[in-house]
Amino acid sequence: MKKQYLESGKIVGTHGIKGEVRIEPWCDSPQFLAAFDKLYLDDRGETFIEVKSRPHKNITLCKIKGVDNIDDAQRLRGRIVYIDRDDVKLDEGVNFVQDLIGLAVIDADSGENYGKITDVLRTGANDVYEVTSPDGQKILVPVIDEVIPARNIDEGFVLLRPMKGLFDDED
Repeated sequence: MKKQYLESGKIVGTHGIKGEVRIEPWCDSPQFLAAFDKLYLDDRGETFIEVKSRPHKNITLCKIKGVDNIDDAQRLRGRIVYIDRDDVKLDEGVNFVQDLIGLAVIDADSGENYGKITDVLRTGANDVYEVTSPDGQKILVPVIDEVIPARNIDEGFVLLRPMKGLFDDED
């Protein structure tokens, strides 16, 4: 089941004396997080904050409506912020990392279950899935069309066509 409200960052400190907070983004970039005018302080969407944000180096600076001094801002330190998935339009073939974690990794030809996706690493050229096998072994799988021919988030799996050497010591 897909989560409606997705973890997107953490308030790590204050900025200045007028109530701005610094958010460490857990999403694509500080610019992505700065595009939202409403963030949530819980994963049920019950508590939201209206913000005006801007990227600053590797963080997002946010001015929260009603938080006008450093003391009020300081009380928010350590809080996780969430976005509503309905506020984001993803391009075709792009998924939220939180939707990928836990998916079964199935051999596209034999149907063998290799384990579950336990992390998604961003390497620049392509993402890499960390797959943890049923016996706890971790395998790094490049996310390229030849290796991952299909994903089915709704059904809970990705298909894998292993390249030579992925599961053994072959050259």
